[in-house]
Amino acid sequence: MNSLIFRTATNVILPVMLLLSVVVLLRGHNEPGGGFVGGLLAASGFTLYGLANGHAAALGRLRVPPIALVGAGVVAATISGLPAMFVGEPFLKGLWFTLDIPGYPGGIKLGTPVLFDIGVYLVVLGGTALMALTLEAYRDDAAVGG
Repeated sequence: MNSLIFRTATNVILPVMLLLSVVVLLRGHNEPGGGFVGGLLAASGFTLYGLANGHAAALGRLRVPPIALVGAGVVAATISGLPAMFVGEPFLKGLWFTLDIPGYPGGIKLGTPVLFDIGVYLVVLGGTALMALTLEAYRDDAAVGG
């Protein structure tokens, strides 16, 4: 699309969607949401950006090849299951730790489900972006007669 309004709007929409995707990701282990929905939101932002500016521009904004995001997500999700095995629990059993921070009552709870959600987020972002941006590349090639 060659629309100045659409290109300008996606410059605002992409950061908002990325921020919203991180919020959904981080609240997902306690509330509805999580890695899958967050990854879809992020991929949707890059897809919109690609529709407005072309797939090459979207890949440039993504900065990491989508297939690398998929690989990193699979590794993160796999690593999230290992700590439980080291303490004699089944693979992927959720373990929680409290990080005590002075001035923060109760500390911050960190756990393996958060790492698993991050892995799912990366897999969904990378896989969906790969599919959408590949389709956009074909659309861009067809538009120029290639």
